[in-house]
Amino acid sequence: MHPVAAEEPTSSELAGPAVVRFWERLGLPGIIDVHTHFMPDRVLKKVWAYFDAAGPLTGMAWPITYRHDEDERVALLREFGVRHFTSMLYPHKAGMAAWLNEWAADFAARTPECLHTATLFPEEGAEAYVREAVEGGARVFKSHLQVGAYDANDALLDPVWGLLAEAGIPVVMHCGSGPAPGKHTGPEPIGRLLARHPRLRLVVAHMGMPEYTDFLDLAERYGEVSLDTTMAFTDFSERFTPFPVGERGRLASLGDRILLGTDFPNIPYGYGHQLDALERLGLGDDWLRAVCYRNAERLFGL
Repeated sequence: MHPVAAEEPTSSELAGPAVVRFWERLGLPGIIDVHTHFMPDRVLKKVWAYFDAAGPLTGMAWPITYRHDEDERVALLREFGVRHFTSMLYPHKAGMAAWLNEWAADFAARTPECLHTATLFPEEGAEAYVREAVEGGARVFKSHLQVGAYDANDALLDPVWGLLAEAGIPVVMHCGSGPAPGKHTGPEPIGRLLARHPRLRLVVAHMGMPEYTDFLDLAERYGEVSLDTTMAFTDFSERFTPFPVGERGRLASLGDRILLGTDFPNIPYGYGHQLDALERLGLGDDWLRAVCYRNAERLFGL
């Protein structure tokens, strides 16, 4: 992948009032963002340092627009009118997931708008700490196949997927091969996973970019599969992984299973640009209402 320079966000993209005008025009009480990142400060700073260095999993300039303290980031989402959001966090090695889950449980307890998020890794004890998180009220799990460099079909995770499918808890999974492919990314391993666990409420992060078509196929085949919009359709992503124009009809037909995600705060543009990118698809206000609020409201029983 060739490095891509990021553009500075415009003031309109950064302004909270512009985001509020977006959902007010649609007659919504706000928006629900299923893909936002909150994690322990020292972990997040390492993530930011990786982006700053244009690491191999990004390979491009990637300025962090919202490089603020945790309290300020939460305040910004409230200012934008984000009624519910997540704390997407993930381990890159064994031995991290359980303590990340402890942190996330505390964050959710002190942040009413946060959908209690947990994570996992293929390791001994995974089923036990996932069960503990579920019993502790976790509403959504994060799986990052690219950063974790693991196979979703690892035998150590099989009981975990069964547990989460039975509990009906969504799993937001970075399983597409963007911005750079991983050893276990792509639609083929996910197809095998879903064949064994067809009731798993899988949310494909980033619309599955760049394998958009293949992941739309999986969503059509499995009724519990959804996709989140994180970074898809934006000017930044369209430069190197454009969404196929011919697939826009399927965005409409699957409109009840597409969820707003943004990647806040780790985005190289202003928050409002994701909403602008969705609106300019031209799929109508009802579609926007579903994607930006109603679908997540239903999925999470809010």
